[in-house]
Amino acid sequence: MMPAEFDVTGKVVFITGAGRGIGKGIAQVLAEAGADIALNALTPKYVEGTAADIASASGRRVVPVIADVTKADEVRRAIDTVLATFGRIDVLVNALGDSIRKPLVALPGKEGTDVSDDDLRFIMDINLTEALLCTRAVGPHMLARRSGKIINIASWTAHQGGRDMVLYTTAKTALAGFTRAQALEWAPYHVHVNAIAPGIFPDIVTSGAAHVQQSTLRAEQSVPLKRPGRLREVGLLALYLASDASDYMTGQTLLLDGGLGL
Repeated sequence: MMPAEFDVTGKVVFITGAGRGIGKGIAQVLAEAGADIALNALTPKYVEGTAADIASASGRRVVPVIADVTKADEVRRAIDTVLATFGRIDVLVNALGDSIRKPLVALPGKEGTDVSDDDLRFIMDINLTEALLCTRAVGPHMLARRSGKIINIASWTAHQGGRDMVLYTTAKTALAGFTRAQALEWAPYHVHVNAIAPGIFPDIVTSGAAHVQQSTLRAEQSVPLKRPGRLREVGLLALYLASDASDYMTGQTLLLDGGLGL
């Protein structure tokens, strides 16, 4: 029998970047554990099918919410839609993210490979700005209720930089700092803010079979546990952070990387 503290039956969860990848893995586990889910994505391409599949498998209410959560007006609209649909938001999961592999400045002999202005804006917006905007939008609701859980998806690179990943590392490190600061600010109101820092978690839908194979080989060579992570494993840690079991934890960024950052 599952401990009562892990029961999230009836909780309402809003997850950004949830059509595939880590966001989808989190949604599957939380729905399985009894939560109702609002799945966000920029387009309906993946998220509508994902929502239908999770609803069918779990028996929970799962709805897609199409919005660009790097834009403040669309974030407000998305949060209003979720509140109108479900009546409340108990958990916000800021799972949207992406990376590019480029040096900040082209290295000698590799001219033309450096970061552009568009690259800079994109990586900061999709990894950091969206979390700030979504947290700001849901904040008044959670503060008024004196209850809420916010889960940011950071990265192991927030603890150990990666070659050709300056922008991504910077954004995810800032996200970990945001997690600490926001947790301190909202702790008196019983709103908990934590983060998960995944290591290598390839997704065939996101990256394709060739990339998954490449990531698996890299994990077997570099990860102490000799394998990549499974998307469900991020979901299981998110379940802990979304549930009453984590009520004495806030401001933490939890590494889930098979020992990669050791």
